[in-house]
Amino acid sequence: MRSRFPLAVIAGLLLAASFPNIGIAGLAWIAPGLIVACALGKTGGESFRIGYVAGLAHYLASLYWLLLIPYRWHGIPLGPAAGWLALGAYLALYPALWVWMLCGLSYASSEVGPTPAAAPHKEEAISPVLTPADEKLGWPAVVSPRWTRRTLWALSGAALWVALEMVVARLFTGFPWNLLGASQFRLTPLIQIASVTGIYGVSFLAVWFSLALLSAALTVLRRPATRSAWVGEMLLPMLAVAVVFNLGMRHVRHAKPATRTFRITCVQPSIPQTLIWDESKDEERFRELLRLSELALTNQTDLLVWPEASVPKMLRYDKPTFDAVTNLAGSHHVWMIVGSDDAEPRAGPTNTPAADFYNSSFLVSPEGRLVKSYRKRALVVFGEYIPLVRWLPFVKWFTPIEGGFTPGRGPVAFRLTNLQVTTSVLICFEDIFPHLARDYAQEDTDFLINLTNNGWFGEGAAQWQHAISALFRTVENGLPLVRSANNGLTCWIDARGSLREIWRDSRGTIYGPGFMNLEVPLLPLGQTRSPTFYHQHGDWFGWTCVAIAVWMLLRRMPWRRVNRRPVE
Repeated sequence: MRSRFPLAVIAGLLLAASFPNIGIAGLAWIAPGLIVACALGKTGGESFRIGYVAGLAHYLASLYWLLLIPYRWHGIPLGPAAGWLALGAYLALYPALWVWMLCGLSYASSEVGPTPAAAPHKEEAISPVLTPADEKLGWPAVVSPRWTRRTLWALSGAALWVALEMVVARLFTGFPWNLLGASQFRLTPLIQIASVTGIYGVSFLAVWFSLALLSAALTVLRRPATRSAWVGEMLLPMLAVAVVFNLGMRHVRHAKPATRTFRITCVQPSIPQTLIWDESKDEERFRELLRLSELALTNQTDLLVWPEASVPKMLRYDKPTFDAVTNLAGSHHVWMIVGSDDAEPRAGPTNTPAADFYNSSFLVSPEGRLVKSYRKRALVVFGEYIPLVRWLPFVKWFTPIEGGFTPGRGPVAFRLTNLQVTTSVLICFEDIFPHLARDYAQEDTDFLINLTNNGWFGEGAAQWQHAISALFRTVENGLPLVRSANNGLTCWIDARGSLREIWRDSRGTIYGPGFMNLEVPLLPLGQTRSPTFYHQHGDWFGWTCVAIAVWMLLRRMPWRRVNRRPVE
């Protein structure tokens, strides 16, 4: 058993390497099958532990950037390390459950006919992979002599993976970071399937292929003399990938050329998180933001965008800040979208806060008026609110925040009336939620904007991982996405999911200060976009996979074993 753990760790690390900054996309088509291979022939509890070790290795490696949070508790990075370990330990439960469920689809308990002891021809058919003693352990259906059984096993495994991604995207406010399909962001034709199934369709294809590859390898081991033994296992998944890729290529090639463009300038101030927490530096960093903006506005633009947390004080309640922002917009006669905290007074008992605080964005008109505001809906656990702090007050020691934000109520359309352009803003990591971002792509929305601050994580992989997750929102909804970040990745992504322009500093990195001028293609005036299938119907594919997973789980319930009659 112990010899399987190092192999599980290697499989988990290979899965992590499919995401940036390493980003070898092909590993995502191999690693899931390798994780299952580590658990073949083991009991339920053992397979769960093997899956957990692989998942833990994957998440601790891919989320290493949590350790870069510059927060120290009495000089010790206890908060970031505790959060890194806790989040990794939680997320590892999902691949553990996946392996446990998949290995539970057993050959010995599922085949119709005599038991292995009464049917030596079956033992011979699957030799040398299995022995009669192995079969009694309930090996998964991947070793079944029946092709249909093996194929259904691989398809069920892919559906189960997607079902677990659906859960992780929603449970405990959700954390759909590094969903498997996101690793394929460079394969633009392939990821067009997300316009129908969401990102979950890409994950499904990769896992199905990986499990079929495992089945092919075991088939070759069983029949080494047959050169084409693997073909039957790989034919269907390879055909599916080829069809999806071909249709995606046609979809990309037939994109309509733009007849008008919209000019946007994004300022990336690259403010260190320690400076954001230091109130004595507020004036200094705000002056630098204004300086960069003045430089940026020497070029003509329609919209100036500042990232999340760029305004150090509350825009609506601090007069010098309010005057500086509105005067900047008015003097240059430009629309602005800025990120700032906000608050609303509320009545209540004397021992409760006197206001609700929000992570917000504001639309400022060329006349220097606040036109609209949007309040972030999906809050970051331990970053923007502390769960259970009323009952477990000690947990606040492990986070740099002192209070909590209140979630907003819904999306808000920012309409730039004189330009006949409409956009919707997503703040921070709201753009990694497929079901949430779908609400923002209204019928008259021309493009989406993400304001984010990844300065928490220094110069790590978080910036890239965040951006590639956001990339899929463009394909799912058929809309361009502009990302304005504090220290990367400031960029824009077209409606087909291609990274078109990325801001880089003088060092060639994405992390430094500066600004980027870009032109986003829009539909002709008066023409409305055709909504994608995903935008119209949402996570129909994901929920179908959830239904399949529930059925699989019910089949694994103990009462089925108790009530099963032995075959005579």
